[in-house]
Amino acid sequence: MNEREPKRLAGGRLARALRDLGNAHAPTSLLHGALSRLRLGDLYGSFETPIGPVFVAYNREGIAAVRRAESAEDFERAFLERHGRPAYPVAELPASLVRSLRRQLAGQRTRLRFDLRGRSAFEREVLLAALGIPYGEVRPYGWLAHEIGRSGAARAVGSALGRNPVPLLIPCHRVVRENGGLGGYVFGPEAKRTLLEAEGVDLRSLEALAGARVRYYGSDTSRIYCFPTCRHARRVTPAHLVRFASEAQAAAAGYRPCKVCRPPQAV
Repeated sequence: MNEREPKRLAGGRLARALRDLGNAHAPTSLLHGALSRLRLGDLYGSFETPIGPVFVAYNREGIAAVRRAESAEDFERAFLERHGRPAYPVAELPASLVRSLRRQLAGQRTRLRFDLRGRSAFEREVLLAALGIPYGEVRPYGWLAHEIGRSGAARAVGSALGRNPVPLLIPCHRVVRENGGLGGYVFGPEAKRTLLEAEGVDLRSLEALAGARVRYYGSDTSRIYCFPTCRHARRVTPAHLVRFASEAQAAAAGYRPCKVCRPPQAV
């Protein structure tokens, strides 16, 4: 027997053993664990929020989806339909991810990243600009359009927010109508109200301002005008508070826009 013969015999035994396995598959849990360790594929799990449990899908690029669904199967079906790839369940989300999700919902700084593949360049601009709206404050659709250099595209901004794949985390619930009305939301108007109230937004005051056609607050000491929920506007005492229906009215009175909340300037 030459020196290569033992290798051929071993190779034959291995081939027969593999054939004998038939159509054996690795356990699903092993697949999920391998994907997680290799940071490949989309994994998902349930996460509790102020509007109830949601499913959160993530991958090596970041958070890919936040969605409410009746069941895991419904979520998987919706995810596959929207993203064109499957998502696999995990027993529980990683502890570090859960901490980051909680911090994000509390308006605290995190290192969360988002997988916005499949979104158009315009949609990505809108969603990333929405991340700049502070916790407990709201901005109108036109503000977002102005922020990305697309003044006049408020309707398109609203459409882009309606396709937000990661609501709650990219806070489209903080975007309202130009007149101060709450407007729509991917999870419905009641969920939007719940989220804003959880952040301390005084919705009754906002609705009263909308009814009175007040869009901005000014301070007669600083001569600056802000959005009513801006942290600087909330510091103005009633004795020094001035209300404006438009940026043109504020400019005519000699007021300039706040550099923090950045309301549009009259042209």
